[in-house]
Amino acid sequence: MTHNNVEQLNTDTRTLSLSDSFNLDNQALGQNKTIKNRLFKSAMSEQLGDKHHNPLPGLITLYERWAQGGIGLAITGNIMIDRNALGEPKNIVLDERSDLTLFRQWAEAGKKNGASIWAQLNHPGKQIPNFISKEPLAPSAIALENGLEKGFNQPRALTELEIFKIIDQFATSARLAKESGFTGVQIHGAHGYLVSQFLSSRHNQRDDQWGGNLERRMHFVLALYQAIRDQVGDDFPIGIKLNSADFMKGGFTEDESMQVVQALANAGIDLIEISGGTYESPSMMGSDKKGDARKQSTIKREAYFLDYMEKVRQLVNTPLVVTGGFRSAPAMLEALQSGATDFIGLARTTAVDPEFPNKLLADNNYSMPLDNPTTGNPTMDAMVMLGVTWYEHQLRLIANGKDPKPNLNAWGVVVKTLFSAGVYGFKKRRA
Repeated sequence: MTHNNVEQLNTDTRTLSLSDSFNLDNQALGQNKTIKNRLFKSAMSEQLGDKHHNPLPGLITLYERWAQGGIGLAITGNIMIDRNALGEPKNIVLDERSDLTLFRQWAEAGKKNGASIWAQLNHPGKQIPNFISKEPLAPSAIALENGLEKGFNQPRALTELEIFKIIDQFATSARLAKESGFTGVQIHGAHGYLVSQFLSSRHNQRDDQWGGNLERRMHFVLALYQAIRDQVGDDFPIGIKLNSADFMKGGFTEDESMQVVQALANAGIDLIEISGGTYESPSMMGSDKKGDARKQSTIKREAYFLDYMEKVRQLVNTPLVVTGGFRSAPAMLEALQSGATDFIGLARTTAVDPEFPNKLLADNNYSMPLDNPTTGNPTMDAMVMLGVTWYEHQLRLIANGKDPKPNLNAWGVVVKTLFSAGVYGFKKRRA
């Protein structure tokens, strides 16, 4: 398939199937550039780091299960680039102090059955729970809102030296990911984490070269991409997960997102995954705090951000991934064959059934509806982020060599989550 122009790309995709391979760069055929099919496991938080923030053995089991389950490309959950900036208690960190032997085993497991595995690199910025950090860092000293004030401390604005240090840390982590055998890296630039914060005029109110108009606000992500490219070379894929919008007043807009997509495409990014929302407005979960906020057209087509992707496809030839909402093979095929996306992003379905990709590949009519886990108490659900933690518990079951439990009790997850957070907070206070 050629990427010479958008018209040719759209024509070619009309005959595509989920099982078709994809080469990220037709000019430089290589092992890292070819994805065996169009099924893409989007990042989910595994919470499977040990006390030194190295990978636990369960990650090897989990990613081998996904590889054998038929996924073409798996993106890891958050790998933090700074062990002093953790978004969650059991995050994994990849830096010069990491045990690369464990990372190599993880990468090797993810490459079984011809699959590819990319390391997702992240810095949480201000999205660090207050029991982990007293003073998180962010582009500007602006606190999270919408009910998150009690759980997250107000950040301190980064100095320029600290910004350059973080860029270097991203580049170092990418180099180490390549050395460990991962077949690519993905920058987490969505969901309100640090890269997303720099892009948002709501969260980035700096008056230097890193803030102000969009051109200056996107300076951070472009500098970060270039630093990684300098470390890993031209033949190693670099992707990004980017918000279509923050869905908040004064936040990152759809028009701004498209301009960033074009800038990244011009810079040479290899793959762009589109999501949306932040902790304050969690559209990546398919609805806002008031309930299901999706349009009827979205519900019918399943994918949350497909309308946006169709607009982006008219602007760039860079390979695209749309993630969020897909449950059935017919909807996936329709999205793929429309030319709006090159890969189908899957997440929760693979947590409930690691064999979901194989089943899709075997049956063009296969589907797996999912209900949102709930205790029946919206306040409790929101407090423990049940839409995330319920699936983390499923991942833990798989990591322990067990099968996931589609009927896993939501209240049981709440109790375990609160206990885990309480124990961690107590340890931090004693430290």
